[in-house]
Amino acid sequence: MQDLIYLWNDRAPYSDESPDQAQPSLTPYPMDGSKGAVVVCAGGAYAFKSPHEAYPVAEMINEAGVSAFVLDYRVKPCHYMAPLADANQAIRKVRSLGYEKVGILGFSAGGNLCCAAATHYDNGDPASPDEVERLSSRPDAFFPCYAVSSFVSYTNPGTVRNLLADRQNDPELLRYFSAELNVTKDTPPAYIWHTVNDGSVPVESSLALARALSDNGVSYEMHLFPAGSHGLGLAPGDESVSRWAGELKAWLRREGFGR
Repeated sequence: MQDLIYLWNDRAPYSDESPDQAQPSLTPYPMDGSKGAVVVCAGGAYAFKSPHEAYPVAEMINEAGVSAFVLDYRVKPCHYMAPLADANQAIRKVRSLGYEKVGILGFSAGGNLCCAAATHYDNGDPASPDEVERLSSRPDAFFPCYAVSSFVSYTNPGTVRNLLADRQNDPELLRYFSAELNVTKDTPPAYIWHTVNDGSVPVESSLALARALSDNGVSYEMHLFPAGSHGLGLAPGDESVSRWAGELKAWLRREGFGR
């Protein structure tokens, strides 16, 4: 078992709202000579994290010669900003290890987190005594996989409810966690995939994100598969959908994340 990398030297922000959860951390899957790394966020409706969308995915990314780090982010019950704080800090932490490029990948609710990290970031605090805090939290790429990319349309109500709790009808927060409404020309490039007949997260969610990227001149690659249920992960045994992993590995190599 790899040694965990904790995100903060002291207690994480918003720890009081999730007192029974472990401090957020990264499980490293490093590759010697890798120029880039990917933070992996498993899905689980912000209520849990699915193992099949975490560790096997990190090992798949390693096959491209790219390092991976599985993020143990906070879930319900937690402050609604806690998961995003974890993702932002994870990007800084991985960047501090010397990687030239840092991406973030997520499935379903982890995909919402991935999208939030790609649209809500900062350049770091140059006055901070902590070298990690001085680094940018902007990912160099993001990879939403059948993501709940929107909280305002074509969404998954359970995911919204688990993250926002008694503020689930707050229009400002619903917009904040809807990536298609927060894309700018500075948003990093994306690799997106979804199945057309996903019964839990409508494919229109990813289509709206792709349209927003296109409208802002942001590069993206998108793969839609005609059939496949929600939560497939690497989709073992599905010859069609499982192709997404090979296409992603090719994307990572092409974009300079590998050795």
